[in-house]
Amino acid sequence: MRVGIISDTHGHLEFTRPAVRMFESLDVERVLHCGDIGSPAVVDLFARWPTDFVFGNSDTEQRALRSAIEQAGQTCHGEMGQLEIEGVRIALLHSHDRRLFSASVGSGRYATICYGHTHVASIERQGETLLVNPGAIYRANPHSIAVLELPQNTATIVNL
Repeated sequence: MRVGIISDTHGHLEFTRPAVRMFESLDVERVLHCGDIGSPAVVDLFARWPTDFVFGNSDTEQRALRSAIEQAGQTCHGEMGQLEIEGVRIALLHSHDRRLFSASVGSGRYATICYGHTHVASIERQGETLLVNPGAIYRANPHSIAVLELPQNTATIVNL
């Protein structure tokens, strides 16, 4: 299964649309949004896929975002999501809460941790855990996303 990972859209539809087109071209089957959604309008762009969202530090209008996510039939996890996809345990968070992020990385409970906040794309392993930061759609050069292959648990950064 191919899972698209995106973060830090910050409500910018004009930058998010190319990412959505790339997900379409890569035939992703699900999307994970690592926070700083920024606007309910961003949620609508992901209607094609089951999409999991978490909030970031810039998501100040959480009530409106949660409502838009739920009305779209998508999943809002609040600050952190704990998922199992294709038998792979995944943590989904923004990483602005360093204690929560560090506790997740050090827990050994997750095969993959998807996170945002830094606006820097990164794929690394810490022990048995794959850490994937897709970079950012806004305030990044280049704008980037990531694709996670499951159950293989491998990831690739895709520059837009």
